Amino acid sequence: MKGVIECSVCHSKLASPSSKAFSKAYDRHRSSISSKTRALNVFLVVGDCILVGLQPILVYMSKVDGSFKFSPVSVNFLTEMAKVLFAIVMLLFQARHQKVGEKPLLSLSTFCQAARNNAILAVPAFLYAINNYLKFTMQLYFNPSTVKMLSNLKVLVIAVLLKFIMRRRFSIIQWEALALLLIGISVNQLRSLPEGTTAMGLPVATGAYLYTVIFVTVPSFASVYNEYALKSQFDTSIYLQNLFLYGYGAIFNFLAILGIALFKGPESLDILKGHSRATMFLIFNNAAQGILSSFFFKYADTILKKYSSTVATIFTGIASAFLFGHAITMNFVLGISIVFISMHQFFAPLSKVKDVPQNGSLDIMEGPNNLRLKDQAFLNMTAGANEDARHLVEPNERAPLLPI
Repeated sequence: MKGVIECSVCHSKLASPSSKAFSKAYDRHRSSISSKTRALNVFLVVGDCILVGLQPILVYMSKVDGSFKFSPVSVNFLTEMAKVLFAIVMLLFQARHQKVGEKPLLSLSTFCQAARNNAILAVPAFLYAINNYLKFTMQLYFNPSTVKMLSNLKVLVIAVLLKFIMRRRFSIIQWEALALLLIGISVNQLRSLPEGTTAMGLPVATGAYLYTVIFVTVPSFASVYNEYALKSQFDTSIYLQNLFLYGYGAIFNFLAILGIALFKGPESLDILKGHSRATMFLIFNNAAQGILSSFFFKYADTILKKYSSTVATIFTGIASAFLFGHAITMNFVLGISIVFISMHQFFAPLSKVKDVPQNGSLDIMEGPNNLRLKDQAFLNMTAGANEDARHLVEPNERAPLLPI
């Protein structure tokens, strides 16, 4: 059996160093986390709330007579190109400020080696390309507030993926908090579906729920895989990693544009057709959101990122009511209240799964059977053989990013 040790940062059970689950550079980063890094995390949370809250509003504003006069794929392609341009500019800026003796960022050998090491970024890039198209499709069935509430389901899916794929542990209280999240979203969804049929000829409820399942699962897989990919090559410049990630995304969206052109004719190759001022704002907002997310995945945590996005729900609801006259129903108020209670419960210090001390003491857990002797013995045995795989983090460094 391969050696396994638990990360004290994210509670994932990591395999031995031979699997390269996380890089040594990331271990060093987590062991030297500072107040400046914590301030960066707070900035990421606040920025994420604003940008995610604006996204469904801008998508709704870009509709004309209930439909889009432009190709959503063209918006996604232009968004990826904007992010590629940002990554190139930041790479040039970073290269000019390199210290003497450091490996040059812009050398061909560095670029080729980084490209090989970060080839797995093509997987989340492909999944994000699918998800970005679904963001537009969902707006055809739900109003902006409802779309934002539905996206909160990703938190539960991500938690399940972390549990079964990355072996992350959650306390009973945290699972109850996730159940509350589902209840809050369900309350908000009561009587929210419009009448009519989809373009596929399916009843609206059937088509909408089918898109919802894909809309929730695909980006959840993408987020978990993206965090793994970025942190497994932590010593690579984030701007270089972003260049690969966004480059792959641009390629996938361009291939989609070519595929659409085969069915609809060469006129669909005009990627600027039907765009307005609202779509330009949407492109810049999506680009900023994607860039911010990459920092979140590399320096913070996937589930914290998704949970922080729930804060944007209330902003989306109020802005939607103010701009478009959408009513803030009692269902929405109750749903939001339950979601915020869930968020507080999930991040409360008493709900955390206690870390396993490295000095051989017992792991104190909640409940009457609180002595995990078997797990402790196993982790102690593997920890000594896997010194390079540990995240050395002080206890107070696991304070939640969001205010409680």
